Order: sequence, then structure tokens, then C-alpha cells
Amino acid sequence: MHSPHGRLSPAAPPADNFLEAMNRHFAVFAYTQRAVSLVWDTNRRLAILLALLTLAAGLLPAAVAWIGKLIVDGVVMQMNAVRAGASADYWAVLQLVLLEGFIIALMNVAQRGINACQSLLRAQLGQRVNEMILEKALTLDLSQFEDAEFYDKLQRARREASSRPLSLVMRSFGLFQQLISLVSFGILIAQFSIWAMVLLIVAGLPAFVAETKFSGDAFRLFRFRAPESRLQNYLEIVMAREDHVQEVKLFGLGPLLLERYRAIFRKIYGEDRALTLRREGWGLILTLVGTAALYGAYAWIVVAAINIAITLGEMTMYLLLFRQGQAAVSAGLGSIGGMYEDNLYLTNLYEYLEQAPAYGRGDAVRGSDPDDGVRFEDVSFRYPGSPSPTLVSINLHIRPGESLALVGENGAGKSTLIKLLCGFYRPDSGRVLLHGRDVQDWEPDALHRCIGVIFQDFNRYQFTVGENIGAGDVEGFTDEARWEDSARKGMAMPFVERLEHGFRTQLGSWFKGGKELSTGQWQKIALSRAFMRSNAEVLVLDEPTAAMDAAAEAELFEYFRGHTRGRITILISHRFSTVRQADRIAVLEDGRVRECGTHQELLDEDGLYARLFLLQAEGYR
Repeated sequence: MHSPHGRLSPAAPPADNFLEAMNRHFAVFAYTQRAVSLVWDTNRRLAILLALLTLAAGLLPAAVAWIGKLIVDGVVMQMNAVRAGASADYWAVLQLVLLEGFIIALMNVAQRGINACQSLLRAQLGQRVNEMILEKALTLDLSQFEDAEFYDKLQRARREASSRPLSLVMRSFGLFQQLISLVSFGILIAQFSIWAMVLLIVAGLPAFVAETKFSGDAFRLFRFRAPESRLQNYLEIVMAREDHVQEVKLFGLGPLLLERYRAIFRKIYGEDRALTLRREGWGLILTLVGTAALYGAYAWIVVAAINIAITLGEMTMYLLLFRQGQAAVSAGLGSIGGMYEDNLYLTNLYEYLEQAPAYGRGDAVRGSDPDDGVRFEDVSFRYPGSPSPTLVSINLHIRPGESLALVGENGAGKSTLIKLLCGFYRPDSGRVLLHGRDVQDWEPDALHRCIGVIFQDFNRYQFTVGENIGAGDVEGFTDEARWEDSARKGMAMPFVERLEHGFRTQLGSWFKGGKELSTGQWQKIALSRAFMRSNAEVLVLDEPTAAMDAAAEAELFEYFRGHTRGRITILISHRFSTVRQADRIAVLEDGRVRECGTHQELLDEDGLYARLFLLQAEGYR
């Protein structure tokens, strides 16, 4: 820019950069108020008690120093009286000693109380923050859980943020305590010299600036290494979980995975080591600066006492105040540096908590046309980051009471159609309708109550048999009568009755006494879980029976159809002997519906379905 006189005006960026840097540094303290509010909401009584105890702990040290001065001066006075031939007044000094002892006792009570409040708040606050993290997870969309950046945010939030709010509040209270102490010390030290107080504060500033810088460096290391930490956690799971260990042993992957685990640690440790050495090296140098300032003040006070400018008691008090004052300054500046670091880490927590769901939420609880069933109208969809679309211009209509089978190679888009129907994703174009209403306009819980799905990767909960079945409908989670009814419909009752504790049998191997089921038994548990949704208008089998033989799957699907009369049923399977029982069959290829019709109609067309059917039938001859 040019000045009015035609000369270049001074460049503004350096000042702007400095102001921006300062704003960034102070902006992180914005989370202090949130952390205090969080503690207040967690337990108000403990928060108030902690504040009062902190106030007492800040005031009492100055009182001890003042009484100490009175004791020394009293002793000197009585010594002079004895030298002059008078009798000593012991009680005048001893009562001051008793008063100091009482105040010391109060300081111990206050500190013990602070420790107790911290311990109790730590447990409650850690639980509260973890609940907030999990509550937020329940509101987010499936697409966000399939995003690596989301998992990095979740990793950062869970690793440190559960302990940081209390740490930040405790540092805030600690700073409050140190400020109270410094004010009380300052009132006493100012009687000697105001410059002595200035010296005390200024001597601690270099250490504070350095600590703040290194706290920021440590935070940036922590933030950028989230993917490595997540990979390390994953490697631990692969090497130590029962559902992975058999392949790890069979293929001899253990040494390879362990070396990768070690390599990640070496990288992280190397960064931490370099930072630690820099941090502690500068800390030592700046601590020596502070020590030099302290002993310079000592010398100043001693000279003043020799020159009889202050009494011996005052000298003792000032020396004690300087020592405690320097400790208070160091602790206070350390609290500010720690608050800066805690605030940086809390950005991770609130960055995660302030995430909005990927998609908007509707509020409809029923469709406009219950007789319309399910429609896919010109639906196209591409997964984020995918080079090609998964679905292209899909048009399907499934009427109430009709069964539709989806067939096609892996990756053809069959399971994606179900995820779109459930509202887990939003189509890039087109609409998915249930009962005449776009699924995006439905209230999510109302939509999901209309749909029962058994996914090919259904969950195997480490719960009891009954709870595994009851998970299909949270309203009937503990309803034993519904467990039994659903287990009969899902063909699980015969083997459940043979279990020692029946529906109370613990499943899985994570907890003592747990029983592991066969794959076929787990699939029947999953089928029973789907039947818990007795009011669902749409039921979906998404290849949950892949481990069964063809005859067992065909029998199960026929049984499934028999118990779902009047509902929409969707079957995804690679077995044509099973899908031929459906009212209609849609053949997907490269994300498009290539053919659609009954089994016989598709055979008569002699197209893709006919070729695949004959190819599979050839394998059974």
C-alpha cells in the first residue's frame, strides 16, 4: 500500500501475524469456562466445596508467614528482656506458636479436602465425558463411522479428553489459589519494596513462555499421530483377540505384526524423546534464571537486615515469602501453561461433540400411502472417495406382501440398496420411498421400527442368548415370552433348549462361563432377532446364511416366508436354488438392474440370470 505522500507505508503483516498468534494462544482458553460448567453440572456440591477449600489454601500460607514473623520478633524481644534482667513472658510467644500450629493444621485439612474432592470428581467427570462421547456417537450417521478422519477425531477425543476437563478445572482452581497467595504475599512484600514483588513475578515469565511453547508442540504431536495410535490399537486387537488369533497363528503373521507394532512405537518414542530433551533442557536453564533472581532477592533482604532497615522477624518473613512466592509464581505460571495444554486437548473433545450428523433428520412417523410399499426411483449413489458409482439409476417397486430377491456378484450394490432403504446413506440422485414417503423425511427411529434386517455381518453380542435375541427390539429386550416366540420362529429353539442355562446362557468367550456357538447357530440367533420386530412391515435377509449349505438355506428361507405373510421381504443371496422361491428377482450388475422378473421369466429371457443359474446348477451335478 502507498501512503498519501507516495511512499510505501510500513508493512502490516508482521503485526498482524503477531496478533493472530496471540489470538490463537488466548482462544484456546475459551474451553476453560466449558470445563468449569461441566464440573458444575457433574456435582455442584463438590465444586463449591472445592472452591472454598482452594480459597482457604491460598490465604493460609500468608497468615503462617505473618505469624512466623511475630514469633521471631517476640523471641528477640524476650531475649532482650532477659538480657536486661527482666523475666521472660513465655506465654506471649507460645500462644503465637499454638496459633501457627492451628493454621498449619487447617492447611492440612484444606489440602486433604482438595485431594478428596479431586478424587471424587475425577471418577464422576471421567464417566460423564465418556457418556457424552458415546451419546454423540449414537446421533451420528453410518457414513461418518466409515470415514477415517472421523475415527481420528474419536480416537483423539477418547484418549485424553476424558481426563482433561478435570485437569483443566483443577489447574484453574490451582491458579486461583496461587493468585490469592500472591496477592497476600504481595501485600506483605510491598512493605519492603514494590520492586521486590515485580522481580519475583518477572523471574518466572521466561519459564512460562517456554512451557507454553512446548505444550503446543506436544499437542501437535499428539494430534497428528492419531492414525498411528489407531493402527497400534488395531494391531493389538489382531494379535490378542480370539476372532483373529487362529489366522495369525496359521499364517505365521505374529512376528510381522509385532515388528510393525514396534516400528510405530519407535517412531512415536523418537518424537517424544526429542521433545522431552528440548523441553527439559530449556526448563533447566530458565529454572536457574529464576533461582538466581531468588537469591538476589535473598541478598537484598539480608543486607537490609544488617543495616537494621528491617527486624530479624521481618527478614525471616520476607525470606519465607520470597521462597513461597517464587513457588507460587512457578506454580501459577505452570497452571497457566497446563491450562493452555488442557485447552488444546479439549479442542479434540468439543471438535468431536460439535459434529453434526452427515444428513438432516426428518420428523414423519408414518407414510402417506401404506399400500405403496417400497420404491427406488432412479436412485444413484457413490461412496465418498470411490472412483465409480455403486448404484446407477435404480428403479424398483416392491408391493406389500411381495418378496424380492436381489442377486449379483459381490460389489454389485445389493447391500447398499438396503443401507439406503434404512436411511443410513442419502442417494446422490433419485429417491427411496417407504409407504409413499421419502425415507429421508422419516424420523429415524420410526423408520427403523418399520424395517427388520439380518445383515451378513450381523453382531454377535457378548450377552446372554435371550439378550442377543431381544436386541432386535429394545422394547422387548428383557421380555422372555417374546424371546421364546422369536426363537421358535427363527428355528433357534431346539438348540437353545439343549443349553444348560437356556436363554440365560452367556455367549461368547470374553466373559467367564461364556459359550461359543457354531456359525449356523449364530445365524439362527440372528434370524430370531429379526422376528423380534413383530410390527416391521419390511424384513430383509442380507446373506446371513452364507455358511449354511444350499438345502438348509432354502429350507430356512421357505420357513422365513411362511412366517412373514403380508409383509415385504427382501432376500439377498448367491444361491439360485433359494432365490427362485421369491415372487420376483432383480439381477444387479455394475450397480444397475440388468433384469427383473420371476424365476421362469428370467430363464425364458436367456440372459444374465439364466446363464448364472445354469452355471451354478452345473456345479450340483
